[in-house]
Amino acid sequence: MEITTVNQRSFSLFNEKHLLAIRIWHWTTFLVISASLITVLLASTMFSTKSNLSMITEQIQRKGGVVTPVQARAVAHEYSDKLWMVHKYIGYGLCFLLLCRILIETFIAKKEKIFSKIKNALMLRNRAPAYSDRNYYLWAKYGYLFFYLTLLIMAVTGLGLAYEEVPILKSLHKTLIQIHSIAQYLIYFYILTHLIGVIRADTTNSKGIVSGMIHGDYL
Repeated sequence: MEITTVNQRSFSLFNEKHLLAIRIWHWTTFLVISASLITVLLASTMFSTKSNLSMITEQIQRKGGVVTPVQARAVAHEYSDKLWMVHKYIGYGLCFLLLCRILIETFIAKKEKIFSKIKNALMLRNRAPAYSDRNYYLWAKYGYLFFYLTLLIMAVTGLGLAYEEVPILKSLHKTLIQIHSIAQYLIYFYILTHLIGVIRADTTNSKGIVSGMIHGDYL
């Protein structure tokens, strides 16, 4: 009977029950980060100043107008400015979501807290070998910590860029941009590895893990 219990526990190690607040936060954060990524891609490609400079100059000249390179650049820059403004508001949304996650972690039951789950995962290292996915589970929890820490860095630096007119922040502008960009790409890297890990788990011995994040329990 004890062996059967261990095997079942091993099979369902990733199939955790998720609180409604966690599920709402998870999918809302996914949508907001996706929107942030879209604005970055658009501002860096289709709506970049360089991409639209020649188009604006050509269109004005076709209509019989005259425009200087400086004027054309100012107009072209408006496209990226508008997108970066949207990106800034999305950033405010991420900051709010991060605050919500901190509050959720503060008020949920102790067994649901991420550090408690990491502690439980570490205890599995010395248990029966039937816990075949314990290392993957543990690294998944470490990955969450990495994600939250990186998200915090991105939020703080993003706020610093949003309020760059503050004298002390203005002097740190370049440094904030560099750190913000690195954190941003680390977030994208985490999302990619997270998706790969979820697909691996859902198609092997943890079927229903996606359903668990939708319905609250695996099917």
